[in-house]
Amino acid sequence: MALTGIQILKMLPKKNCGECSIPTCLAFAMKVAAGQTEIEACPYVSEETKATIGEASAPPIRTIKLGSGDSQFTIGGETCLFRHEKRFENPTGIAVVVSTEDSDGDVDGKLNRFNTLEYERVGVHMRADLVAVRDANGDGGAFKALTEKVLNTCPKAALILMTENIDNMKGAAEICGARIPLMYGVTAANQDAMAALGKENGYPLGVKGSNVDELIDISEKLVAAGIKDMVIDTGARTVRAAFEDNVVARRSAVKAKFKPLGFPTITFPCEIADDSMMEAMVSSILIAKYAGIVVLSDLKGETLFPLLLEQLNIFTDPQRPMVVQEDIYPITGPGEDSPVLITCNFSLTYFIVSGEIEGSKVPSWLLIKDTEGLSVLTAWAAGKFGADLIAQFVNKSGIADKVKHRDLIIPGYLATIKGELEEELPEWTITIGPREAGHLPAFLKEWKPSK
Repeated sequence: MALTGIQILKMLPKKNCGECSIPTCLAFAMKVAAGQTEIEACPYVSEETKATIGEASAPPIRTIKLGSGDSQFTIGGETCLFRHEKRFENPTGIAVVVSTEDSDGDVDGKLNRFNTLEYERVGVHMRADLVAVRDANGDGGAFKALTEKVLNTCPKAALILMTENIDNMKGAAEICGARIPLMYGVTAANQDAMAALGKENGYPLGVKGSNVDELIDISEKLVAAGIKDMVIDTGARTVRAAFEDNVVARRSAVKAKFKPLGFPTITFPCEIADDSMMEAMVSSILIAKYAGIVVLSDLKGETLFPLLLEQLNIFTDPQRPMVVQEDIYPITGPGEDSPVLITCNFSLTYFIVSGEIEGSKVPSWLLIKDTEGLSVLTAWAAGKFGADLIAQFVNKSGIADKVKHRDLIIPGYLATIKGELEEELPEWTITIGPREAGHLPAFLKEWKPSK
């Protein structure tokens, strides 16, 4: 059961030192209780207290980390059934499977598509997350060699090692090092040996049951053996069964605090459907209903992009506006004579404005000011897009080094601050742009620098 802020405060040293970047222990305790910071941020709390608070405040779905560096991937950590209750924490991972039975050409093609299929949307770079390496014929040498190939070829991939053979698993796992793979293939028959291997190298285990009941039995035994990090598979290989089992697992963990099912799930649309379009449809259902990982037989742009877009929509925090990073954005290769425009970092505003600039085919510099995700008028009214803040950003952004003119185009809705902005930026000529982004192409085609 989660602890309250007051309960956590009673376990703290109450120094009010501020070394955790929070001014008081009470405020720190409240943030820990709300899941907004970790107890480890306190430099004076005892290890015993860390363990007690960490266990009590842990989410009902355990957080599992795979990979490292560029390949790091996190699943689990979920606390609710529906996004509007709070938010979903970690997006469903999308994996592609390569097998020891695949030809070299097929493997190379899948890995190449894994590396190259990447998309940008609302400032977010979207791509597949994992490569699952399947031991299809029990050949330990081939399995290890394929694992090594994936490690060398796909530096951004977290790995799933798929075999029930303990010797083959050990051979492949030993070359992964810090690239922490998921060792999938724990069954009722090999659970003791796999548990020992998991404890030896500290890698998470992928547990498969023939049904939910058997999965619970294996999970309970592994937890009793000291295994904390698991990803679970109920063995369902039909759409209905996979959907129902995911819902049962999430509801049991979140509502009933049933720990044997309190782990992220792994699902296999590649074994449920026999063509890429049906596979994508099955994946879309499972992404929407709680799958931690979906494993696909291959990656294709026409099916991967919609799944990534669904993933983005579902796992975007509904309580926070989507934003793009404050920066200078060059559009269609601008030069030193290109126009300079400025707007807010609300993602919808950015993509509408940048899209119209691209459509105009006029190379331009677009300055994006951090307004905490507020739109132009709302940000101005809230004091986050005033003349003084815009001037500070323009001066520190480095745009003056990129252009030889000193003309700044501001949104038409900010016409009232033109005079203030001219006082703040005396070297710049302030031009009022159109109110509607749709009028930007015509405006830019007629624009000429004043200096």
